[in-house]
Amino acid sequence: MSPGVSKESQLREEICRTGASLYQRGYTVGSAGNISARLDDGWLITPTDACLGFLDPAQIAKVDAAGNRVSGDKPSKTLALHRMVYDNNPEMHAVVHTHSTHLVKLTITGVWSQDDVLPPITPYYVMKVGHIPFIAYRRPGDPLVAEQVKQLAGKVRGVLLERLGPVMWESSVSKAACALEELEETARLWHLAGGNVTPLDDAALTELREVFNARW
Repeated sequence: MSPGVSKESQLREEICRTGASLYQRGYTVGSAGNISARLDDGWLITPTDACLGFLDPAQIAKVDAAGNRVSGDKPSKTLALHRMVYDNNPEMHAVVHTHSTHLVKLTITGVWSQDDVLPPITPYYVMKVGHIPFIAYRRPGDPLVAEQVKQLAGKVRGVLLERLGPVMWESSVSKAACALEELEETARLWHLAGGNVTPLDDAALTELREVFNARW
């Protein structure tokens, strides 16, 4: 942490910087998507209907541990989903959600399986992302989605919401964004190959688990 700069201020800046990067590179458009980061006394979350490309650090909502707004603009409508991640996985300190094109397309054309939306086709997908379950469509902010995430928060690094896109959680905002990018890139490769890709075999997966502690 930079001298004289609070943890909260640094997290606000990291959220804005990450949001702008994702927006500029087309991982999200318009006012879609949201980002949050854990604090000692609650967490920060982007405002509802805010554009990730043009966030104001001062307007990012701060909520307490119970999810009540403390300051900033009105929190994202997916507040309950973010809270379920933090309440059920103490190692996670950030959540990133976008409506990334190739992943949303995957939910429309058909995922690989309910427990793994994509097969293990690259080593970095296995190492940096791992198993990503599919969650069937419900309207944005539906509390039933948050309940499903509650059961998965400690088991996987993220989920893919039908017609809405990926939600990834990690130990930092930057790491959550990187995992989301790896997931989107894998979906893009899958589509470019027409779904005709041979997954890594059991021996390759075992080696990735043993050498890199991959969660697959």
